[in-house]
Amino acid sequence: MSILKVSIRQIKAARALLGWSQDDLATQSGVSVPTVKRLEAADGDVGGRAETGDALVAALEKAGVEFIPENGGGAGVRMKKRKR
Repeated sequence: MSILKVSIRQIKAARALLGWSQDDLATQSGVSVPTVKRLEAADGDVGGRAETGDALVAALEKAGVEFIPENGGGAGVRMKKRKR
C-alpha cells in the first residue's frame, strides 16, 4: 500500500515512460478502462477509492517506475535503476 501522494500527472508521465496506453494500465492494474479514463480526465491527486490509486501505482512500480515525492524540487517519476 502506498502512503505517497501521487498526482494524475505522475500517473500519465509514468504511462508515457513505459509506452503504455490507458488500456495497458487498466489491464496491468485490474482497474477498469472507464475508471482509468475518468481519473486521468481530472487533475491533482489521484481521486476515487484508495484501493484504486494503490492498484494503479503498484502496477506502474512493478513495471519499473519510481514515483518521486515533492521534496522541494517537484514531484515526478523516473525508471528505477536496473540491478546488474
